[in-house]
Amino acid sequence: MDARNGIGGSLTGLDLRAEIDRLRKERNAVILAHYYQQSEIQDLADFVGDSLDLSRKAQATDADVIAFCGVKFMAETAKILSPDKIVVLPDLNAGCSLEDSCPADKFAAFRAAHPDHIALTYINCSTEVKALSDVIVTSSSAERILAQIPADQPIIFGPDKHLGGYLARKTGRDMLLWPGVCIVHEAFSETELLKLKALHPTAPVAAHPECPGYILDHADYVGSTSGILNYAKTMPGDTLIVATEPHIMHQMEKAMPGKTFIGAPGADGVCNCNICPYMALNTMEKLYLALRDLSPRIEIEEGLRLKAKHSLDRMLEMTA
Repeated sequence: MDARNGIGGSLTGLDLRAEIDRLRKERNAVILAHYYQQSEIQDLADFVGDSLDLSRKAQATDADVIAFCGVKFMAETAKILSPDKIVVLPDLNAGCSLEDSCPADKFAAFRAAHPDHIALTYINCSTEVKALSDVIVTSSSAERILAQIPADQPIIFGPDKHLGGYLARKTGRDMLLWPGVCIVHEAFSETELLKLKALHPTAPVAAHPECPGYILDHADYVGSTSGILNYAKTMPGDTLIVATEPHIMHQMEKAMPGKTFIGAPGADGVCNCNICPYMALNTMEKLYLALRDLSPRIEIEEGLRLKAKHSLDRMLEMTA
């Protein structure tokens, strides 16, 4: 039996919540959960939020161990910012389609072919790509950073072509876009969204900018996961259609139990294709094992870490 897949006999009968709490104290660990994690992991985490915000909160603690329930690039970001802490990811296979779409060697060649361009790179990328970039951006900081770059400066934006396209339309900046997409946000159907809007004509739509333009065109609010959550608190009415990974609705329902939140549909109107398969790899069993064994660990060579940290520091300086 493979205990790390949650089917091993060694885990039978364990009170996983109690064991995780015990190990959290013994290891002096902080548990981070992205909004796209399953609800039971969100409920036991010390912090729930967006990827960079989580890494910065963990950095500010005196924890010896960071258990990052998210995907690999997020845990790597935590290690970049907290090199002296042990960082574990419950499942090393928890990757990201945006990261996969942008291999470091191909990105390096792309940059070399456009030497006059600077690279604004979305945080959803590998450490190696961060090290090849000039400034890292998040979905909430990208527009603010873009506004500080001279209008005549050519820009490469990657790896998310939808976020880049949204920024280009909103700001009028002409950017060279890397052709990556998030498989979760790419799965939303415009036809099915219009059907849902017809059923709920007064409900606004909140969408993540990783969505294709034909989804964003129907959105009343476009923003990061934390931005969508804040919009839900101040929106008109009591029903919201949410075009991002649906596990964020757990935080909405906890904060606003009197409101109704409806996930935007996929192609057949009912599929679960907008649940992130990478985020779903993290489970309570794997979190327990990661804390017990302090494995799998995120390790980054120091020279690479410092190069990647430089592009992250540029972002933090430009948004201070």
